[in-house]
Amino acid sequence: MRIRQATSADAGAIAEVHVRSWQAAYRGLVPQDHLDGMNAAARRPAWERWPARTAWPREGTLVAEADGQVVGFTGLLPARDEDEDGASVAEVATIYLVPESWGQGIGRALMDAAVAALTRAGYRQAVLWVLDANVRARRFYEAAGWHDDGVVKDDDSRGFVLTEVRYRRPLD
Repeated sequence: MRIRQATSADAGAIAEVHVRSWQAAYRGLVPQDHLDGMNAAARRPAWERWPARTAWPREGTLVAEADGQVVGFTGLLPARDEDEDGASVAEVATIYLVPESWGQGIGRALMDAAVAALTRAGYRQAVLWVLDANVRARRFYEAAGWHDDGVVKDDDSRGFVLTEVRYRRPLD
């Protein structure tokens, strides 16, 4: 397994991981018609543009490869919340793995690499948002040193409400 900075050439693989992970992880947590309608080809253009718009090491995407294939990714950027200082607080905006890679330590290695990259970039803390009902993900984050900081928001950008909880951790 190898973790590296993503390039625009990874866009198709990242889009595929994103869709497959959502369809597996959020089954029963979000409307099934939304999951069924997800399409990697439609998401690919955004991932093709992403590396050119980011300023590594302050923001960017890391990918995890196994046997030469992208099996996971994480997107990092300055915190977007109004109550956070994006100069000192980073956000792990995404972290997804293909379902067959779950439980193999790849997600933990990817999160460790993300935390290390954010620390090297000079951030002092990091936040992330997780679906409140996603117990599996919440256990994963807590095992990696993250904690619920008490902030909750409702995201209705997809046409239905997702209640999300903010997690936080210090960066050493």
